Amino acid sequence: MAARRIIRLRKTASTMEEALAHPAGTVVVADEQTAGRGRLGRAWHSEPGTGLYFSYALKPPGEGAGLPIVTLALGLAVQEALQRVTGVACDLRWPNDVLLNEKKCAGILVEMHGEKLVAGVGVNVNQTKFPEALAGIATSLWIETGREHSREELLEQILEAIDAYCALLAEEGPDAILRLYSRSSSYVSGRRVTVEGAGATFEGVTEGLDARGFLWVRAAGGGRRLVRAGGVRPVRSVK
Repeated sequence: MAARRIIRLRKTASTMEEALAHPAGTVVVADEQTAGRGRLGRAWHSEPGTGLYFSYALKPPGEGAGLPIVTLALGLAVQEALQRVTGVACDLRWPNDVLLNEKKCAGILVEMHGEKLVAGVGVNVNQTKFPEALAGIATSLWIETGREHSREELLEQILEAIDAYCALLAEEGPDAILRLYSRSSSYVSGRRVTVEGAGATFEGVTEGLDARGFLWVRAAGGGRRLVRAGGVRPVRSVK
């Protein structure tokens, strides 16, 4: 197991911001975030005492591993750890969401700051309900399994999995992560989606990942587009 220093806070604005001030190997965990954030500047709902909110300062895992690949590796780590602890199979939605029954239960945000990566992870653990605006798209481990889960156990399992997948990335390169992610996500190929963000919204069918971890989508009009930013959502059937 990698040597880590864990800093525990009752409340902070953002564990990402706290982790920036510490060297690689430091984990900052907070019982509550008042300004938690996700990709594209979106807020992360951080109800106190129920979720797992932490950021992990890391050394970049090998050369040639850009942020998209690292994000995919951490998604695999969180997916594996949640399945190990709960026994429930999770899905991965490109680029950074972990899903249970098509609802988001965890998210990952990875940023590069100089020679250091900071990986933020938020997991909905023991929430019994969500604000009305999130109820249709978010879920928790408690909601899906009907029982309470130890946030401490989840933290340890996720950290171990992150270390393992970062080691795999360093040793075998991005191709290993791309293969595993493609097998572990129902969103990578053959999924009809709406692409949102990066100044454009369109529908299409996913056609795999490129060598950098970006997503190919065959647009409804027939053209193939490489999605570098934003996210995807399933196209809902109209009855």
